[in-house]
Amino acid sequence: MKAILVVLDSFGIGNAPDAALYGDAGSNTYRAICDGIRIPNLIGMGLHCIDGVDLPSPRMTPSASYGRMIERSAGKDTTTVHWELCGLVSNQPMPTYPNGFPQEIVERLQAAWGVEILGNCAASGTQIIARLGEEHLRSGKPIVYTSADSVLQIACAESLYPLEKLYEMCRIARKIMCGAHAVGRIIARPFERLADGAFRRTEGRKDFASAPIGETVLDRLSARGISVVGIGKIFDIFAGRGITDSIVAHGNEEVGAALLDACDRYRDNALIFANFVDFDMLYGHRNDVAGYRACLERFDAYLPRLLERIEDDDLLIVTADHGCDPSTPSTDHSRECVPLLIYRPRRAGRALGTISGFDYVAGEIERYFADERSAE
Repeated sequence: MKAILVVLDSFGIGNAPDAALYGDAGSNTYRAICDGIRIPNLIGMGLHCIDGVDLPSPRMTPSASYGRMIERSAGKDTTTVHWELCGLVSNQPMPTYPNGFPQEIVERLQAAWGVEILGNCAASGTQIIARLGEEHLRSGKPIVYTSADSVLQIACAESLYPLEKLYEMCRIARKIMCGAHAVGRIIARPFERLADGAFRRTEGRKDFASAPIGETVLDRLSARGISVVGIGKIFDIFAGRGITDSIVAHGNEEVGAALLDACDRYRDNALIFANFVDFDMLYGHRNDVAGYRACLERFDAYLPRLLERIEDDDLLIVTADHGCDPSTPSTDHSRECVPLLIYRPRRAGRALGTISGFDYVAGEIERYFADERSAE
């Protein structure tokens, strides 16, 4: 008896009713990348039967229950949305800094680190290291930047700032960014210079998140002795709260392999929670439509291997956290509805319609463990 929660990071399926308030009217991540796409397994689960998707679907009963969810929390950042998926709705948006961080914060960071900073602006991570990487190598000054998300990101070449030194700078920044400036995440962004002179982000990314402001389903399950296994960036998003076991994995391929292994290892009394980050990190934020499409096709080809691990009394939920429409001028997250596919091998799929609140997922997980335990 296990529950598996899979988040396809940024796989939105159409702008939310309040998208215009976030500058995202008309955003539709899936519609932007669906031309010619081949994802028979997701479609077979019911993806094209979801309200508003309006794409061809085979004449068959979907294998999963299907619906779309509308976010209730204020914000479209990773932290806020994952918290809502786990039952914690946030009415107060986390702070964002579209014009860079205030001088007060800059001065505190520089004093604590003992070095001046570069950047202090909202920017794409790959673009800012291309623009400031040479100056960073000459001066040794760390690159500090943000985005439309509630983040403070620190980019440093590993040749100047070994990972542990960069992580310690993030821990210091986490203490400074508190109170009114409590951003959702401080993110370490190490990079390297390649032989051809270009810059490439390396695998040492690490997120230092704010702790959840209230109790989540992860807290409640772990308190009852249920294993809560976080794969990829899940541990960081929740600052470790409610996570009993964490598996480090970078990129979709590693996350997918770790998820299959976890399904074999945690076969009873466990929630396995995985985030497939590449959709967002490699393609959505870089406005790469073709890359995003191919990434979703690779996940779809992987899906049968996951379904093979689903036993008769297991629960599989596939969903997303927000959008990141790669066809719009923006490189940031988009306020979108997200798909919800709920698969139980011994239960027929059904239409769930449009659901208000991503916290429906937390309720479904709690109902699952309550029902299974009562049946024992």
